[in-house]
Amino acid sequence: MNVVDSSGWLAYFSRSPNAGFFTPPIRDLENLLVPAICLYEVFKRLLALRGEEAALTAAGVMALGAIVDVDHDTAISAAQISFETGLAMADSMILAIARTHDAILWTQDADFDGLEKVRFVDPGSIRRRRKRKD
Repeated sequence: MNVVDSSGWLAYFSRSPNAGFFTPPIRDLENLLVPAICLYEVFKRLLALRGEEAALTAAGVMALGAIVDVDHDTAISAAQISFETGLAMADSMILAIARTHDAILWTQDADFDGLEKVRFVDPGSIRRRRKRKD
């Protein structure tokens, strides 16, 4: 199972240099879990940057995966994760959902770097490599 956090979805939709890192888990729809909080964060950001049509289109793509709501157990788990790691509420809920479903969390958010079952890509690493090639 895979969970792509909000930063990964935004990279994917903006076709940023890291978009390719997130493409395999996003296209693996049978194994894609989408925390509802990611849907909220991505929709809000795209609404502000690109308008309602782009935000609705993105929400439709995200809904191809299985949307996962925060329930009682996830909320408790997220609070424990936040207490132990110092992660913010949204990040803790995303990680709690990934852990509950034994999923890999795909991200470019440095707050997750080094945590178990997290696939992290540095958002600046590809830009640095491209500059070296020029």
